[in-house]
Amino acid sequence: MDYTSLGRTGLSVSRICLGTMNFGPHTEEAGAHQIMDTALERGINFFDTANVYGQTAGKGRTEEIVGSWFARGGGRRERTVLATKLYGDMPTPGAADRWPNEGKLSALNIRRACDASLKRLGTDYLDLYQMHHVDRATPWDEIWQAMEVLVQQGKILYVGSSNFAGWHIATAQGVAARRNNLGLVAEQSLYNLMARTVELEVLPAAQHHGLGVIPWSPLQGGLLGGVLRKAGQEGVRGAGRLKNLDQAEIARLQRWEDFCDKLGAEPGTVALAWLLHQPAVTAPIIGPRTDAQLDSALAALELTLDADALAELDEIFPGHRPAPEDYAW
Repeated sequence: MDYTSLGRTGLSVSRICLGTMNFGPHTEEAGAHQIMDTALERGINFFDTANVYGQTAGKGRTEEIVGSWFARGGGRRERTVLATKLYGDMPTPGAADRWPNEGKLSALNIRRACDASLKRLGTDYLDLYQMHHVDRATPWDEIWQAMEVLVQQGKILYVGSSNFAGWHIATAQGVAARRNNLGLVAEQSLYNLMARTVELEVLPAAQHHGLGVIPWSPLQGGLLGGVLRKAGQEGVRGAGRLKNLDQAEIARLQRWEDFCDKLGAEPGTVALAWLLHQPAVTAPIIGPRTDAQLDSALAALELTLDADALAELDEIFPGHRPAPEDYAW
């Protein structure tokens, strides 16, 4: 397993991040424990979750499943770099309706959300505490003061963002610097061969400010996982999304799958390998449901794409240069 620093920190993380979003709604507790055990055995030490994950099983359920896995001992917590998120509404237990301050990034909710996540996860600290979305109503001084208190209390080590625009990152870092604060160390963004708009401003901002980038949906909801060749198979992720694509997009996916066939590698493996070749990327987030899917993801670490292969992928899925050069005629 390859390891790298998480942004400009001394924290070493695996170059693949295990996402837990499916735990609860799609993967029962026992199966989730098996996936986490297998991931840890194969060298993945970076796990990502969020307080709102669980949804149909109940918000917070995913964190509870991760917590019950930690409770089994065996050094599971000590060997894991744990990231969770806050922002989404987490209704007060037993309340009949929604009340203010149950979400977003007020100092009050940061305090409450962190304590609630620690309880569900069965741990006394978080390695990375991520803002799931930007809060346009709360001043950055208030956000950073609340985060600084959590650091001082030993409840969190580092702060990250998710779904931020480039200027959000720059603003956050400017206020943090004024407060002599380390600031953000990671940004979690939608990034894959089919979704490359972050190359305009988010990735340049992350690189400039020393943030590690953690791409979510690296297979674009399954569309980059060989969805055409698997058409007709039951339970193929992304199959339902094909009907929303026009013929040009389907033709592009066919070119993609033909490219992977020529390369002799699974499409999902190639999609992850491409991300790992991008200089800003720390670790793509994967959400395997089986050991085979986990093996496919790990194979990306061994796949080197040469300059010709990378150029061909840029032809199939054109990307962006940083703004403003990207807009030049």
